[in-house]
Amino acid sequence: MRVLLTGSGGYVGAVAHAVLTSTGHDVVGLDTGLYEGCDLGVPPRPPDVRVDIRDVQEEDLDGFDAVVHLAALSNDPIGELDEALTYAVNHEATVRLAELARSRGVERFVFASSCSMYGASGSGLPVDESAPLAPLTAYAESKVRSERSLAEMSSDAFSPVSLRFATAYGVSPRLRLDIVLNNLVGWALTTGAVRLQSDGTAWRPLIHVEDMAGAIAAALAAPRDRIHGQAFNAGASDANYIVRDLALMVAEAVGEVEVEFAEGAGADPRSYRVDFSKIAETLETFRPTWSAERGARQLVDAYRADAMDEATFSGDRFVRLSRLKTLLDEGRLDAELRWRAPVAAQA
Repeated sequence: MRVLLTGSGGYVGAVAHAVLTSTGHDVVGLDTGLYEGCDLGVPPRPPDVRVDIRDVQEEDLDGFDAVVHLAALSNDPIGELDEALTYAVNHEATVRLAELARSRGVERFVFASSCSMYGASGSGLPVDESAPLAPLTAYAESKVRSERSLAEMSSDAFSPVSLRFATAYGVSPRLRLDIVLNNLVGWALTTGAVRLQSDGTAWRPLIHVEDMAGAIAAALAAPRDRIHGQAFNAGASDANYIVRDLALMVAEAVGEVEVEFAEGAGADPRSYRVDFSKIAETLETFRPTWSAERGARQLVDAYRADAMDEATFSGDRFVRLSRLKTLLDEGRLDAELRWRAPVAAQA
């Protein structure tokens, strides 16, 4: 299958490109290059098409059997930077891309959505795909809007599927430190303490970045009639964790560190447990292989191999919002997060 992978230079895309290629797909990566140079270890493959997702042209979709759409402004803090930009990139550009894909005869569109759209599940019971959506942030709301728009576009010739990913973790050539487990390991190794910004009582479902790529591969391989126009929680039902327990897990993986709570830390309103039985029953080739315990040890080894110190941890190399602010302060990006100079000159 010939696959266009948007966001190929991001945290998930860098891993997904390698996994999809290894499973026999002809993968073409598309990325604007905002995080080039922000590498852990060997840099990922450069994008084949270097363009802002908002500027994709119809001819960019020629000859593809499927689109895997990962490109987005990827977390809540970036959404707070400018909500209008989050909706422009995450929703409006998604709809435009899907329209172009449909007009060019692309049959399958795999959309990277998020379990964050469940907001706070007050019952404490795991929520499945039929649960009411209660997004608490612009990022989560942008995913809700995108899913709804894609569902309306589905047809006999165009088959979208939305993967509502749990919170990512794990090693990638384009590491992120602004996600919970990766962040906790970084705190522990560079400061000698596992530092929580909340009281640690919130629930989080987690998924390793390699298992995310596996879910994408399974969605591409699945028979159309099993996934057409549907949304799937993507993760494992035994991988719902209380944040405090994750902190203790990290402390054990690092060794000789303490668990600390930030001054005035209160409950995080984003707390939800997720039921992943639908994806387990429908996508038979998707079987997550990672646990948070194993992932924490992997992160510890990778950070030590990179000689990560406190300056690196607190810098802009692995934190998406900090990286964008640096590019803005340097005048390399304009207020709409577009390159001021030709993209090729930024590499």
